[in-house]
Amino acid sequence: MSSIPSTDAEWAVAIALLKDRGPARPLSPPACPLGIPAMIDHTLLKEPIKPEQIDTLCQEARDNGFATVCVRLGFVAQAAANLKDKPNVGVACVVGFPEGTHDTSDKVKEAREAVEQGANELDMVINYPKLKNAEYTAVYDDILAVRKAAPAPILLKAIIEASELDRDEIIAATIISCMAGVDFVKTSTGYKGPATIEHITTMRIATQAAGYSSVGIKASGGIRNATDSLKMVKAGATRIGASAGVQIVHELEDGELLEQGASHAVY
Repeated sequence: MSSIPSTDAEWAVAIALLKDRGPARPLSPPACPLGIPAMIDHTLLKEPIKPEQIDTLCQEARDNGFATVCVRLGFVAQAAANLKDKPNVGVACVVGFPEGTHDTSDKVKEAREAVEQGANELDMVINYPKLKNAEYTAVYDDILAVRKAAPAPILLKAIIEASELDRDEIIAATIISCMAGVDFVKTSTGYKGPATIEHITTMRIATQAAGYSSVGIKASGGIRNATDSLKMVKAGATRIGASAGVQIVHELEDGELLEQGASHAVY
């Protein structure tokens, strides 16, 4: 689009137009299942959390070549220190987690603090209740404020809580997130409901309809094994959020499962 809508009514029109342009199914091939370990955000968010658990999380990320460890703000500095000599494993921090209804100023503060303490990726929960109320401008402004507070090369992921949205709302959330400058759109916090194949395909179609095919899709919520991971990657996910990363890798080490996943990729 040539310009950003400035009112909720303009957003509604823009989203409707872009939705109609979308392909019936994702056009680009998904990433190769063989690369799944490097797509995993190894996650520890469920409280209470002990410092020694963060040490273990980081060591597991090192050993398995995961993309990041994903932690709460209070553990970012510890994770960054653990991984300072392992630049290929990032530190992701959740923002506005898990409700997404925090004041924008609080999200901005949290984002800045996370980056200052060593985070190079942020997983931000959008204000999905406002999205459901068609307050599109407020949702966009909220995401944009965090994007401005943490510009590139920090990667920003927008958690849309897809299990709480219908298909049209998932499309709207994805389009708005892309237009606010995110690097990934993420299915869920894991606190409301699991990611589904339909969520992933709908989000991928929406990124393509809006002209943001380079924006990644992160599947998160209820992904506990290699089979789940393969399904998400085949549907178009380019990042996986899971607390069961080590188990997923162990299952992927079964050559038959890897061969099966690679030979049945969806294009």
